[in-house]
Amino acid sequence: MNQSDQDKLQLAVELPAAPPAASGGQGSPADVVDGMAFARLYGEPLFKLPQDLYIPPDALEIFLEAFEGPLDLLLYLIRKQNFNVLDIPMSQVTRQYLSYIEQIRKTNLELAAEYLLMAAMLIEIKSRMLLPVKKADSDEEAEDPRAELVRRLLEYEQMKLAAQRLDTVPQLGRDFLRSQVYIEQSLAPRFPDVETIDLQSAWADVLKRAKLNQHHKISREELSVREHMSQILRRLQHARFMEFTELFEDAIRSGKGVPIVVVNFIAMLELSRESLVEITQAEPFAPIYVRLAYTPT
Repeated sequence: MNQSDQDKLQLAVELPAAPPAASGGQGSPADVVDGMAFARLYGEPLFKLPQDLYIPPDALEIFLEAFEGPLDLLLYLIRKQNFNVLDIPMSQVTRQYLSYIEQIRKTNLELAAEYLLMAAMLIEIKSRMLLPVKKADSDEEAEDPRAELVRRLLEYEQMKLAAQRLDTVPQLGRDFLRSQVYIEQSLAPRFPDVETIDLQSAWADVLKRAKLNQHHKISREELSVREHMSQILRRLQHARFMEFTELFEDAIRSGKGVPIVVVNFIAMLELSRESLVEITQAEPFAPIYVRLAYTPT
């Protein structure tokens, strides 16, 4: 069969067709295979394959399940044979792993390259386990060569189980569909309900605007420095000395605010300038005392 005949050959399998009647020397029993046609050629059933038909060996390939990577293959080999992941028999696992790589190298060299690095790691671990263990100077046990591989396998298994649990969660379009229902709207307007939080927000906005319109009136009060000078002198006449802060207690208790305290301080400075009072301090950071600079009669 030439190339044009091969192109015209239809290999799509269809429903069984009845064999041609065995009359007139056509359709001998040797040409019929279980009464079913292999294919149809120009609409006619074909009960026997041509002798010169060439079918490539890789024309039909079936992939039942593929591993997602070297760690997935290793985990499969360990769990299938009920090996302890903390005590992996490296000899058996490495032999089975290399056998799988040899199989996929025949069909997909690119895919096999991804597994070769893990194969080199398995062979290295196996060779390190064959060497005698050299104790450290601190008498600590040497680290197991399989420790890093075990850690990676356990982390991968946790991620794989988590992915499987996520996959069981119902998904839109796969497990359920979003329903859409048309609701005819009535002509009567329906106002939304007012929640408590909406009232609180509206009231807070009203208070905020009210504060923006507040008025502050500033009144002027005349204070006499001479009057406060006289008050300080009267207080010092009945005491040998007074602490600096005691002179301001009356001004603070009066409740008239900072202006009274300021005027009282100015009066004390004026008395000191006129040498009527003395301001003394025994040492740095010690209490400050005020006394009369003269002896009252």
